[in-house]
Amino acid sequence: MTVAKTLLLAAALLGGVAAAAAEPPAAAAPLRLCADPANLPFSSNDPAAVRQGAPGLYVEIGQAVADALGRPMETVWSLSYFGKRNMRTTMLAGLCDFAVGLPAIPDFMGPAIIISRPILDLGYALVLPKGQAATLANLKGRRVAVQFASPPQSLLATHDEIHAVTVMDPEEGMRKLAAGEVDAAFLWAPTAGYVNHTQLNDRFDVVAVRGPQMQFQAAIGFARASRGLRDQVDAVLPGLAPRLHALIAKYAVAAAGDPVTLAASPAAAPAVAAVPAMAAAPRMVRTSDTGSVQGDPVQGKEIFNGTCAHCHGPDAIVEDRRINLRRLHHKYGDQMSEVFFTTVTHGRPDKGMPNWSAVFSHDDFVNILAYLRTVQEK
Repeated sequence: MTVAKTLLLAAALLGGVAAAAAEPPAAAAPLRLCADPANLPFSSNDPAAVRQGAPGLYVEIGQAVADALGRPMETVWSLSYFGKRNMRTTMLAGLCDFAVGLPAIPDFMGPAIIISRPILDLGYALVLPKGQAATLANLKGRRVAVQFASPPQSLLATHDEIHAVTVMDPEEGMRKLAAGEVDAAFLWAPTAGYVNHTQLNDRFDVVAVRGPQMQFQAAIGFARASRGLRDQVDAVLPGLAPRLHALIAKYAVAAAGDPVTLAASPAAAPAVAAVPAMAAAPRMVRTSDTGSVQGDPVQGKEIFNGTCAHCHGPDAIVEDRRINLRRLHHKYGDQMSEVFFTTVTHGRPDKGMPNWSAVFSHDDFVNILAYLRTVQEK
C-alpha cells in the first residue's frame, strides 16, 4: 500500500471516530407519573396552578425522583376516585411507571403492586382556633364539622356531648369553620392544612389525631414488574429527604407536632371500629327483613343519588360492570336483597365499600333497595 493510500485510510478512520464521538448520547426514557388532574394539594393540571409553581405535592415529589434518576418526567392524568380500579387501568395497564401517595402497606393490591419505603405521614386532624387544646373535653358542647363516613365521624358518634356537623368533604368543613358556623373541625389533614395555609393565612391550628384508621404512611407504588425501578427509587429517597420536607411544608399537608390521642385505646373502646363509618357493630339482618319489603323508590332514589352515586353512578348508571348496581338481580337472583343488606351493613373494606349502618337507618336501606329494584336490567 502506498503512503498516500495509507494516509487516506487513516484519515477516513479518524473521521469516523470523530463523527461517532460527536453523536449525542441516547436520551433517557421519560419516567411516567400517574396523577389525578384535579386533586390539590396533591396534583393538578390546572394551568393556573402550574403558573403559580404549585402543581401539587405528588407531582413535585415525582419530579424530584425523576431528577435524582436523571430522567425527564411525563405525567399521565387519570381521575383517582376509584382508587384501586384507577391503578388497574393506568399503572398496571402499562400507561405509567409509578404513583406517589399509595398506602405504605405491602398488600395494598396483593402482589400486583410493590411499594417504596414510606415518604410521608398523612391522616385526620382537629382544626381549632389558635391556642385551643386538642382534647375531647375541650370539644364538649361545641359544634364540630366532621366528614361523612370517616373515622372521625365514627369516633364522635360515641360522644353525645359533642355536636357533630356532617360535611361531605374537608373543603366544606373548612368553609363552615372560617364562617363561624362550627367551632372546630375534624377533617382530612392534607386538605384542611392546605386550605388553612393558602386561603386562610394559617388562621387555625391543625393537630394530628392518633387512633384507629386515623394516621397512615404513604409511599410510592410500582407495578410488580418494575422491581428494579422501585429499588432505584428507594436508593435515592434518603438523599431527597430535605427536598421532600420542604415540599410537605410548602403544601402544608402534614399537621404540626406529634399526633394527640383523643380516645382510649382500641381495646378499651370497641365502638371505634377499624373500618371507616362503622360506629357500632353491624346490625345482623334476618332474611325475613329483606325478602318482601316494599319501601319508597322515590325516597330511595334521592338518597342514592345524594350519596351512592359518587361510586355507583347517577341513577346507578356506571361503566364498570363490577360496581353496576343495575345488575344485582342478574348476579344474585333471589339472593339480591340479602346480599344488598349484608353489604351495606357490613361493608366490603377490601373493595372500598364502607359500612353504612351508622349513617342510614334500616328504612333508608329499604327505600334504596326499592329504588334499585326499579332499575334492574332484564
